[in-house]
Amino acid sequence: MDCNLTYHPAPHACTPPDGAFTVVIPTWNNLPYLRLCVDSLRRHSDRPHQIVLHVNEGTDGTLEWARKEGLDHTHTPANTGICWGVNAARTLARTPYLLYLNDDMAVCPGWDTALRRAAAGAPRDRWCLSGTMIEPYPTNSRPVVAPRDFGHSPDDFDEARLHAALPSLAKPDWSGSTRPPVLVPVALWDLVGGYSVELSPGLYTDPDFTMKLWQAGIRHFRGVGDSLVYHFVSKTLSRLRPNDGRRQFLAKWGISAAVFQRGILHLGEPWTGPLPDRPESTPAYRFALLKNRLTRWFLPPALLPPGG
Repeated sequence: MDCNLTYHPAPHACTPPDGAFTVVIPTWNNLPYLRLCVDSLRRHSDRPHQIVLHVNEGTDGTLEWARKEGLDHTHTPANTGICWGVNAARTLARTPYLLYLNDDMAVCPGWDTALRRAAAGAPRDRWCLSGTMIEPYPTNSRPVVAPRDFGHSPDDFDEARLHAALPSLAKPDWSGSTRPPVLVPVALWDLVGGYSVELSPGLYTDPDFTMKLWQAGIRHFRGVGDSLVYHFVSKTLSRLRPNDGRRQFLAKWGISAAVFQRGILHLGEPWTGPLPDRPESTPAYRFALLKNRLTRWFLPPALLPPGG
């Protein structure tokens, strides 16, 4: 794909301190949310993390703002989606740890301390961690703290009220880290090839990335219940022409994302330690796999991987 990608390391960039992360943020003409996101990182992190943007288009002033702020960034004049964006931003990483964050998120105090504590107890370079999202709308997603409404945009975001409520919002750690904010060692990101560009512009990239980690032998998928971020929810998705990620995932892996997350990752269940090498072969799990295989049989050939 010829996306006319350019790289812009920050001038006079310093080496981040020990324990810092490289925070990659893809953004597409979403400057008010991006400014809040970066501001929250600067004010609520316990050390100065490296922030790397991928600016898609940037015609709303984002590109000029990134330059003015002295931020590392990559840029494409057209929107290339999440996958190309985070992979491009990774190339500017100057720390051993990569955290993918959406531009419509605001981190809360203590978010990085909690992740660092969880990483310290994990196998060296063999783990994947997620923070825990707080969202204003009801959701069926078990790892999400919702509905807890502290605002729907930067204009009405009530940060003071959110921070006052944080002790009641933290939850026990949970299994199945698979969605942003997601933290992995850079070496592990590189081992599995980052985000899969065939899923551009980006639906189902999160479970696909996690499946690649699973295939690489990773079993430590931990959601950290007191690493909290506020998520304004899909402020870019409504502007996209999405890919058919649900069927692409099934075609690629032979299992649906829902069955993978529920039956293998145990997404949202209480964290009890690393996952077993093989999922428990219950009747319900075997029946779900059979349904997946039958459904995959009728998928359009164009969705199937070569030789699939």
